[in-house]
Amino acid sequence: MLKLTGVNVDLAGNRILRDIHCNFVAGSTVGIVGRNGAGKTTLLRSIMGLVKLRSGEIMLDDVNLAALPGHARAGLQIGYSPEDRVIFPTMSVEENLRLPCASLKQSRQAIDQRLEVVIEAVPDLKPLLKRSGSALSGGQGKMVALGRALMVGTRLLLLDEPYQGLAPKLGLIYTQALGRLKTMQPDLCVVITESNIKLLGDIPDRIWSIERGSIELQKTL
Repeated sequence: MLKLTGVNVDLAGNRILRDIHCNFVAGSTVGIVGRNGAGKTTLLRSIMGLVKLRSGEIMLDDVNLAALPGHARAGLQIGYSPEDRVIFPTMSVEENLRLPCASLKQSRQAIDQRLEVVIEAVPDLKPLLKRSGSALSGGQGKMVALGRALMVGTRLLLLDEPYQGLAPKLGLIYTQALGRLKTMQPDLCVVITESNIKLLGDIPDRIWSIERGSIELQKTL
């Protein structure tokens, strides 16, 4: 489904990703574990087109993502939840959720239907819909970022350190939402980065490690 071949990325003159070769399979959940600065966020940002490749190829089936601008990748059903959430404070939670679909010029009916699916997967979003983005706690912001990524991420979902800073109760809610997703969308590929492998529990089917920008295909659970 998603294949990275020989991916190298430099930032500020430093090599961040080094000759990445990996393949993400539809229906799988992959945990990528590494310390801070190992390259986890840069890997996801490379897939989303937020950083430029020095060399290599990123293929989504037969589409070369590296040839597309970043904003075009959401149109290929890729959802991205960044570590810092990036919730628009002057918009309601519902407006934040609808925004990526509206940017893709989807119909109101299609957006309404997708919102219903996302609320079913993450029911804790429902009481927050009318709340301002500025009135969310950090944990609530992460739940909204997950929901927003799901609005367009029907093939591939990229979650950058979603458990960092979550209270145990919200962490459990997040895990339950991912479990519902596996049932509702069995073909969805989910990629989760984390610094602490213990936070991932038994969510991933596979755990890979990343160190100094290189991925080790570690084990299948």
